[in-house]
Amino acid sequence: MSDTPADTGKRYFNRELSWLAFNRRVMEEACNPAHPLLERLRFLSISGSNFDEFFMVRVAGLMGQQLQQVEAYSDDGMTVAQQLAAIQTEAEILADRQQGVWNDIRATMAEAGITVLGADAIEGETRQWLEGHFREQIFPILTPQALDPAHPFPFIPNQGSSVIFDLVRRSDHEPIRELVLLPTTLPRFVRVPGEPARYVAVDTMLKAFSHLLFPGYDVLASAAFRVLRDSDIEIEEEAEDLVLTFRSAIKRRRRGRVIRLEMEESISPALEAVLKEELGGSAALLTETGGFLGIGDLASLVEEDRPDLKFSPYSARFPERVREYGGDCFAAIRAKDIVVHHPYESFDVVLTFLGQAAADPDVVAIKQTLYRAGKQPAVINALIAAAEAGKSVTAVVELKARFDEEQNLYWATALERAGVQVVYGFIDWKTHAKVSMVVRREGGVYRTYCHFGTGNYHPVTARIYTDLSFFTADPRIGRDAAQIFNYVTGYVEPAALELLAISPRTLRDSLMALIDDEIAHARAGRPGAIWAKMNSLVDAAIIEKLYEASGAGVEVDLILRGICCLRPGVPGLSDRIRVKSIVGRFLEHSRIWAFGNGKGLPSDAAKLYISSADWMPRNFDRRVEFMLPILNKTVHDQVLDQVMVANLLDNEQSWQLQPDGRYVRMVPGEEGAFNLHRYFMTNPSLSGRGAALESRRPVPKLSLRRRRAPKAES
Repeated sequence: MSDTPADTGKRYFNRELSWLAFNRRVMEEACNPAHPLLERLRFLSISGSNFDEFFMVRVAGLMGQQLQQVEAYSDDGMTVAQQLAAIQTEAEILADRQQGVWNDIRATMAEAGITVLGADAIEGETRQWLEGHFREQIFPILTPQALDPAHPFPFIPNQGSSVIFDLVRRSDHEPIRELVLLPTTLPRFVRVPGEPARYVAVDTMLKAFSHLLFPGYDVLASAAFRVLRDSDIEIEEEAEDLVLTFRSAIKRRRRGRVIRLEMEESISPALEAVLKEELGGSAALLTETGGFLGIGDLASLVEEDRPDLKFSPYSARFPERVREYGGDCFAAIRAKDIVVHHPYESFDVVLTFLGQAAADPDVVAIKQTLYRAGKQPAVINALIAAAEAGKSVTAVVELKARFDEEQNLYWATALERAGVQVVYGFIDWKTHAKVSMVVRREGGVYRTYCHFGTGNYHPVTARIYTDLSFFTADPRIGRDAAQIFNYVTGYVEPAALELLAISPRTLRDSLMALIDDEIAHARAGRPGAIWAKMNSLVDAAIIEKLYEASGAGVEVDLILRGICCLRPGVPGLSDRIRVKSIVGRFLEHSRIWAFGNGKGLPSDAAKLYISSADWMPRNFDRRVEFMLPILNKTVHDQVLDQVMVANLLDNEQSWQLQPDGRYVRMVPGEEGAFNLHRYFMTNPSLSGRGAALESRRPVPKLSLRRRRAPKAES
């Protein structure tokens, strides 16, 4: 692109700063009075965990470029140094805000009977019990280490917390410096028995009972600190043994260079100097806080048994369509395509599909991609059972699923031992597509059943991520799925796909062509409309095409939970583009794209797609992804007229992106409040209610008229 940095800065938001803005929205949910107290604390802890990962991966990457003196501009025209400076400024503002929110929640928790005790509040019987607990349960695990010429500064692992002490021996006034690493096996908080609930952080206990660790010494100064290290994994394309390479890379990650050093605000100048010297402070980003180190660790407090302070439990329902066929997934899918809306509809249907495939003597082959299976073995066990039953089972295990590499290696080993053909796909591309394929013998011929997901085969995240599962026996899709698997396992490029588009081959071009079609409709005087829901929009070429569409008269509505580098609502550039972000009880994760096809949206004529991809360069160029058209009328209506319309209607959990980059929370107007999560939790939805609709109330009809002229608060 020929634009100067100044020009591009007017057309795009910075990717990293947009991510920080997203994490601020997550954190602001911790201040939302509509959420129960411990759920607010959960949002705060999530913002802390997100923050850590951002530094370990994104900031680490920029610092790596800086060390290598890479001279490159971001799409918005910033140098690496400028981006790091801007990140440091915004990150400190966000970190300070997190501490303020924690102080507010902590005070409210105390009023509700859950107290986090500071060192000054440990007294009386409480102190007596904690001291005993420290002696018996914590003291044996700790290993103080002197810091002197004979004892070099120890290695502090990634996300490791420690306390450093300056001491003086009473007998001869000899000074000594000691460091105590808090083992990851220790829980961050200790709960004092009884009611009301009282918690003490382990680092607070370590300071309070330091005399037990250092008898005969007085404490002159002490400070807790924490480090974040470069956690990205780089794999050389010429790696001969991918598994061995990844095992080595995971070990190296634990020892990556320090990216961020977090210290207590009250740290003494002497202790601060030694930490900076020993932990690469000249290169690392430094921060001091007067509050709690490791905001993500607050998640453990959410486990307190106080249902009155949490969301009411929600039980996902099993699709009635499958029940109507006696629980036979294959019969239900054979009758008609099925879409399942997680988490409102149970992920158990996916497990049931795989379980039935494993047990069915007529099933001859199963092929499955595994990106993030997590630590839940349900999917793995189904594949193992199928292999042990003599079926041909292929599992494409993605080793490059960030922070799940080790778990995926573990599953790959277990699968191979059971006789599953395990394939690791491409070295330089991630296999991010979520596809399952079952070949079944029926009446002397073979029929292929497929499952495509916008999310992972992960039973835990399926309870909190909103995703779509699509089941079909369409032979065209089955043939396409077979080609995709052959592409990943044998590098056999698809000759011609009938319905699907895949990256890195055809997805970007197919998407561009769909946008061009809308531009042509608008220029011909017909309605031009695009609705797209995904996690992030970063790709500059797609953004430019959307700007072109806006200029041609196409109405564009984008629902982007996370990063957005497009500037909406800029006169002469993006007048007709609107961007909203939804952050609420569930994490919006599904990728759904709709194009008006000359009729506007929503309509039966619209072209509708689901996908595993966000609109980012990595998804188009460095990952295997799918884009699948929804052709079945029932499923088309369910996804377009329910899921997408509900997302556009939501005004309780939505933020509108302004042309200047601010996100403003929407406020319900005269049309009333609409919460899409509550709507799908309380109304029948999707997956072909079938005969159930005859005896139960119908799905309430949604209308976009209520969303005209939305209001926002600044």
